[in-house]
Amino acid sequence: MICSQWYGVIPPIKEVRDQTGDWDAAGQTRVIAMVGGGLVRETLTNVDPPRSFSYTLTDIKGPLAPLVSLVEGQWSFAPAGTGTRVAWQWTLHPKSGVSAPLLPLFGRMWKGYARIVLEKLADQLVG
Repeated sequence: MICSQWYGVIPPIKEVRDQTGDWDAAGQTRVIAMVGGGLVRETLTNVDPPRSFSYTLTDIKGPLAPLVSLVEGQWSFAPAGTGTRVAWQWTLHPKSGVSAPLLPLFGRMWKGYARIVLEKLADQLVG
């Protein structure tokens, strides 16, 4: 699993459960459970093979719950020489005006986490 280690306050994924469908169409959902008890509901919002897929994270429980009401995520794939360039981005929506100033700090941490996850993915695909 590529999301299998702690990075700052970002916990590893423990399990994926309650998935609807084959995870290939908008509207399908699943619950992501993290080590330490955090949970999020992930919903596919757009699937555009082979270019991208987008999703939202809602019903956030755990360390992010006081800070974030919604996460919009996207994975995108583009030809790059003999390979594929993979990008992963998140847009965080603050839970309140009080939590909004903390999100840039979390965003910097998330970029480090995303870099490690993408490196693990590359190792699995190429290695």
